[in-house]
Parts: sequence; structure tokens; C-alpha cells
Amino acid sequence: MSQRYTYRYRGSVTAAGIVSAVGGIFALIEAVYILMLLLHANQGNGFFRFIKSLAEPLALFFPGLFSLDNADLNIILNYGLAAIFWLIVTGFIARVVARI
Repeated sequence: MSQRYTYRYRGSVTAAGIVSAVGGIFALIEAVYILMLLLHANQGNGFFRFIKSLAEPLALFFPGLFSLDNADLNIILNYGLAAIFWLIVTGFIARVVARI
């Protein structure tokens, strides 16, 4: 009986780890996009377009939430908040999953 409990516990921890990893990947995509914009990467490049196609939908409602005069700070704030959002939300979900 204890083996079943241990197996269930390990399964929920593994699922929580997967949820946390997904949140980390989402935040990493946002961070890479921020860096590429701040460093003025070639927007015609295929890799830039690929990252942009992932980052913009993941940013949800954050782009345009704040409108600042400084373009670089605007990028950091809007997409950085999206990255932090994903880390917090997936961290919360991972804790809930780990307790099940």
C-alpha cells in the first residue's frame, strides 16, 4: 500500500515539475524576445520571426498595458511582466498539482 502512495506522490511531483518547466520555457521565450528587440536584431531573420511568433501570443494582454516615452523601457516592462506572469501562474499551478 505504501508503494502505491509513493508512486502517486512521485507522479504529482513529476507533473508539477513539467508545469514549472513549461512556465520557465514561456518566460525564457519572452526574455529572448526582449533581448532581441533591445539589441536591434535583424527582424527579417527567420529565428527572429520564429521567436516573435511565439512571444507575442504568450505576452497576452501585457503589450500596450503601459505606454512610456522610452521605447526600451516600454519593451522591458510590457514583455517582462508577461514573463513574470508566466512564472507566477505556473508556479502556483505546480504547487496545486504537487499537493494532489
